[in-house]
Amino acid sequence: MSSKHVEFIVKLRDSALMLADAADEFLKSMAPPELGLETEFAAVIETTFSILKWEAQKGSQLGDFETAYKTNNIQDKWQPAYNILRASNATIKDRYHGKDYTYSYWIYGQDKIYRQKLKSKTSS
Repeated sequence: MSSKHVEFIVKLRDSALMLADAADEFLKSMAPPELGLETEFAAVIETTFSILKWEAQKGSQLGDFETAYKTNNIQDKWQPAYNILRASNATIKDRYHGKDYTYSYWIYGQDKIYRQKLKSKTSS
């Protein structure tokens, strides 16, 4: 398989994931409550984000977090991750993460993706 074929399949997969996310959000917002679709949406696999190159940061209010810069990452890896977060309106106050994710993700401004470790849930 040529690199052009692989590149095409990767882009096709990433766009399918974005379409699935958009469809899930639309269904969640439009479906009657008795269907039970208001539960958590199906997030893309975390590998979509973890394959990026991350740099450790520390903020006075935020504590430890990491930043992935567009210029430090491969475009074919960066763009799908950024597009998913943008389509999900992932902000610092409404972060993107799935059920079994290690990190939550968000964007602020352009050319940067942020992540922070999720706090572990303790059973009481």
